[in-house]
Amino acid sequence: MIAETTLVGIDVSRDWLDGFCLPGQSRFRHSNTKGGHIALVAMIRQIPGSVKVGFEATGGQEWVLWTELADAGITATQLSPAQIKAFALSRGTRAKTDRIDAELIARFMAFRPEAGRELPDENLRILRTLTTRRGQLVDMRKRLKAQIGARKRQGVSAGVEVMDDDLIYLLDAQIDYVERQIESVIARVQPLAAKANLLRSIPGIGPVSAAMLIAEMPELGRMTSGEAAARTGLAPVPHDSGAMRGRRAIAGGRRSLRRVLFQAALAAACHNPVLKPVAKRLKERGKPHKLVIIAIARRLVTIANAIIKTGVPWQLQPGA
Repeated sequence: MIAETTLVGIDVSRDWLDGFCLPGQSRFRHSNTKGGHIALVAMIRQIPGSVKVGFEATGGQEWVLWTELADAGITATQLSPAQIKAFALSRGTRAKTDRIDAELIARFMAFRPEAGRELPDENLRILRTLTTRRGQLVDMRKRLKAQIGARKRQGVSAGVEVMDDDLIYLLDAQIDYVERQIESVIARVQPLAAKANLLRSIPGIGPVSAAMLIAEMPELGRMTSGEAAARTGLAPVPHDSGAMRGRRAIAGGRRSLRRVLFQAALAAACHNPVLKPVAKRLKERGKPHKLVIIAIARRLVTIANAIIKTGVPWQLQPGA
């Protein structure tokens, strides 16, 4: 007789790992330390049959555990906190504790076995770390320039202009260094380099956009166009009921990737020979600028998904 798959839901906090197992409905708690991880792996290995572990994305606190489980050959998936919250509301569960969350995660895995994502490989983790750092540095530079502009408008000279210039120079140098590191990581891994070349063939997608798509959407090319738009939060969400037609709005998705795609859409709306006429038609119909850019960004990510799926670089069709 084939043993039933055991689902292990784990609520990861700073100090503790609270778990719930199905179908046995047993609970456990280990410390979120190296020793606790070793004890957890040993416990899971004693469970007969296949085991699948799931936990919510918790801002990075789960990554060490995730890596150690993967190294031990244990299937582990990271789940969306929004999906777990919606599942809890659908069950009428309002109370929230670590023990309750662990049970919800396990029961959600039973309800949606296909949900979640497995640990990316080491090169993708390095690339994602670098793209995240670049985004943080760009945000720091943007805030600093805004502060400098505000002080100049006030007409107050406090003798900090040289300090401002030094900080801008430092941030520029660090951004340049991180971008070179990103290029190096992509260039030395053939599958990443091939994917980057395909993405960069699309007018509007440059090195930064390509790196972000590779790092934040490793599943690109293995999904439908609608799924690709939804993962980036660019799919319009309807709000209809009966005869009422509500206003469509985008929601959810991977925010950091969406911000980069907006920048790529600005370029594509001006230089992409297929998307430029689309942007022009939307503007002529009186659509707001933001809506036009969202529409172009959505088309851009669906084109990127199709090109990665087929493995054929961008080509302008005759008569297009």
